[in-house]
Amino acid sequence: MSERNAILEANQRYSQSFGRKGELPLPPARRIAILTCMDARLDPAAYAGLQEGDAHVIRNAGGRASDDAIRSLVISYKLLGTQEWYVIHHTNCGMEFFTDDTMRSLLASSLETAVLGADGFEDVGKGPGSKAGAFVNWLTISDLRQSVIDDVRRIREHPLVPARIPIHGFIYEVETGKLLEIEEASIIGAAREGAGSD
Repeated sequence: MSERNAILEANQRYSQSFGRKGELPLPPARRIAILTCMDARLDPAAYAGLQEGDAHVIRNAGGRASDDAIRSLVISYKLLGTQEWYVIHHTNCGMEFFTDDTMRSLLASSLETAVLGADGFEDVGKGPGSKAGAFVNWLTISDLRQSVIDDVRRIREHPLVPARIPIHGFIYEVETGKLLEIEEASIIGAAREGAGSD
């Protein structure tokens, strides 16, 4: 069975027991937003105890505070009322296994899928590639703990983010399922006392 057919069959079963979920309100019930990685091993609903309708979950490669992730967070609070945010990176993240220069080189060589070997990623495809990757900030990770701190700081200092919103920083351990708070990040992201609407 193709993945497409498997997905459609799963959706058929899901929709049959959908019940009253179509009546869930647009704003997230728990008024939280989570920025995390797209890694398939991460299930934010499971590790954070979420149900449908509870939270906004924003995902990208590495769970990084990119311009687009911040755009989503701003919409999350401004239009849909979230009041608390979580930045959650994780151990064994693929974004730690290469640099911006590596990605640019791989894409310049070919647009085929690269393979990860003992010495890092290697391009095995036939060209042509594209030099357009040179204009992308790939937001790779060289220090996992520091990446959480940097992303919380970037969000905290953004002019469109109100000081009243606490931003917490965590690392999810893929080996154990545990969330480990990065205290320095959470201190940086703490809501400012007496901060109202900015």
